Amino acid sequence: MQTYVDRGVVSGITTLVARHGKLVHWESTGFRDLETQDPLEPNDIFRIYSMTKPVTAVAIMMLVEEGTLAIDGELSSYLPNFADVLVYEDGKQVPPEQPVTIRHLLSHTSGMTYGLFGNTPVDAMYRETNVLSTSGDLADLAEKVARLPLLAHPGTVWNYSVSADILGRVIEVISGLSFDDFLRERIFEPLDMQDTGFFVPPEKASRFVTSYTRSSNGSLTVGDPMTESAYDTRPTLLSGSHGLVSTARDFARFAQMLLNGGELDGKQLLRPRTVEMMRTNVLPQSLIPIRIGFWQAPGYGFGLGFSVLTSQEKTPEPDNNGTFRWWGIGSTYFWIDPIDDVVGIVMAQLNPPMAGRMEQDFQTLVYEALQN
Repeated sequence: MQTYVDRGVVSGITTLVARHGKLVHWESTGFRDLETQDPLEPNDIFRIYSMTKPVTAVAIMMLVEEGTLAIDGELSSYLPNFADVLVYEDGKQVPPEQPVTIRHLLSHTSGMTYGLFGNTPVDAMYRETNVLSTSGDLADLAEKVARLPLLAHPGTVWNYSVSADILGRVIEVISGLSFDDFLRERIFEPLDMQDTGFFVPPEKASRFVTSYTRSSNGSLTVGDPMTESAYDTRPTLLSGSHGLVSTARDFARFAQMLLNGGELDGKQLLRPRTVEMMRTNVLPQSLIPIRIGFWQAPGYGFGLGFSVLTSQEKTPEPDNNGTFRWWGIGSTYFWIDPIDDVVGIVMAQLNPPMAGRMEQDFQTLVYEALQN
């Protein structure tokens, strides 16, 4: 990991490994901010972006277990604005062959999109509507999406999308709580995730890592600073897709809960059967491997909130079948391996991430250590 810092690929990297429920590695190298040369510390706070999605999925499955939400229930049962949603097909808008369900949203087969990674007419509509505007809340986002067509019939394609934001709104409607209050009360506090939330309070600002982007000459330039950051106050949009900040320690506790079958330190968030369902691929072979723009994950399908390895022979990662994982566009990654009983975390702050092997290199070292 030090070589990535020395080469100027990233400003700093934190890595963590737990095996058999015990923390066996937790180290940082590099700097939390290049200008000040503040050393990166293991418990520093990162923007985890799309690693928010698995957290949202767990929150949804808690409501499913409680019986207040049906996993195959129609989205319009909870958000009536979606009752008349149509599908864009051959230049026309037609009724969907089946309704959008909660399961579709969890597996990114809802037919929704982002407007960020695709060039379909529906992606263009998302961009024109400014669906991801941070000036509105989850209710506003859901209302915008409900007025737009789907790019495919539900269940027919895997397309990365705002689905987790819609699920965040479903959580608010069913629970009667704001999304951040629900996550704090039901997940973060029980798991002792002390530094995870939608913003960084002033007393923790010194531990917040500067986010970088790459300039045209290849050097790192500040994208979002550690001070005067967009994350220094509670946002209006509590994004279920990409809104959270966290630490390696906090997210490892979340991941360990999943590896344990929904329990950590005597706190049972989900039943083992529910976690098993979440980490089981739900995609037909025709939709594997999953792709986002030019990125793809060979051998990987998708479950309910995570990508899931279905063919270890096809992946460049040293993964066992059944490993489930996800990542964030700011260069944060995690994997959970039920076979070798391992949780792995890699956190940097480069947005967009480098087209390289940082996480793959680290994971290779971890599995070589296991073999030795």
